[in-house]
Amino acid sequence: APPECPFCGEAAGRELEEHVRARHGHLLDAPGAENGERLYECPMCSLTCTDIQILEEHVDLHLEEHNFSEGIGMFHCDEDLELAQQLQTEEDEWQRSEEKREREEFKKLQRQYGLDNSGGFKQQYLKNMEREVDRGRMQPFEYHKRKADMMESLASGIDDGKTKTSGVIETLCKYYQNENKDVRRVWLSAGVDHFHSSLGDRGWGCGYRNFQMLLSSLLQNSFYNDCLRDTTLIPSIPKIQSMIEDAWREGFDPHGASHFNNRLHGSKAWIGACEIYSLLTSLRIKCQIIDFHKPTGPMGTHPRLFEWILHYYSKDNEGGAKVVCTSKPPIYLQHQGHSRTVVGIEEKKNKSLCLLLFDPGCSSQQMQKLLKQSCDGTGLKLLRKLMGSLKEKQYQIVSVDGVLSLEEKAARCQASQVLTSEKIP
Repeated sequence: APPECPFCGEAAGRELEEHVRARHGHLLDAPGAENGERLYECPMCSLTCTDIQILEEHVDLHLEEHNFSEGIGMFHCDEDLELAQQLQTEEDEWQRSEEKREREEFKKLQRQYGLDNSGGFKQQYLKNMEREVDRGRMQPFEYHKRKADMMESLASGIDDGKTKTSGVIETLCKYYQNENKDVRRVWLSAGVDHFHSSLGDRGWGCGYRNFQMLLSSLLQNSFYNDCLRDTTLIPSIPKIQSMIEDAWREGFDPHGASHFNNRLHGSKAWIGACEIYSLLTSLRIKCQIIDFHKPTGPMGTHPRLFEWILHYYSKDNEGGAKVVCTSKPPIYLQHQGHSRTVVGIEEKKNKSLCLLLFDPGCSSQQMQKLLKQSCDGTGLKLLRKLMGSLKEKQYQIVSVDGVLSLEEKAARCQASQVLTSEKIP
């Protein structure tokens, strides 16, 4: 057999010496080489050993250490990957949940403000009457009669008057003449009819009903005959919606119009002070929006609002009479989610102020109690609101004060495209 290399065991034959010098020359000078001992080199760290068994043990240690490190790395790699996947899954679930919540919140707001394409006054009226019939609260013949009346009202654009109560201001004037308990003075608006929500607008029609109240007062004042010559009767809610759309088409409040996608008719959309302002101004009725954008008194109260209303009614009415029946139109009062009509203000003997409000949420039956000759003032609880009762964060009012010329109307239309309200600091 050919001779083997003493260092690597490879068969080298006659070229053994050349093989050793070429491949293992660096070992010839290693300790023990001069004695002819066979040396073994570690293939991983170049350590030389004279015993092959020791070298094998040494190499096994290298392999164990390598496998351990590799296993640790593999373990951490798998753990990191699993954690990353878990975090990504949680992020995806949160994103989907947030998108779902936003969609549901948006749909809720659409329903709340009547922008969900679920129909308008007519559809709600019919649906609520059908529900009344199903529950036995309405006879079928009454359903068909009221449906016919409703269709006639919609066709004419005139309110059917079934939610109207007249004569309350006159009754209040007589009551205060004889009331001597705690009211020092009281100022009342000009005559105004009360309108309440019906089956067709329950839950969203307060802004329209308050406009009807304000308009009912203006129609009784000959000063506004010229600008109201095309509106001699109280319009129905769908008609009011069309009137606001007409104001938008004239150029009033394009920002507000875009909020409703320039469409109100056939919807249950809520309206507020800006829509009332646009409608009145389009009719050449001089009005203003005043924004009480934050509380001005303790416990979230609004004394500046009460003082402004007192000044509105008492200005030019400073006589010594206890009851002052002014010629001032009522005031539209708006806060988040609801609106009412201010028809007067009391000044108590202790100098505190109390507003008198018509609320569209009060039914005709409740308002009729105020008209009874035996009224002892208990029914006034429906109207009276002390300062502590009005603690919403923000209030807006729309007040009427005259008639606009065509030039003034055009100027206000232009101005409404930028700003329509004045803020009270």
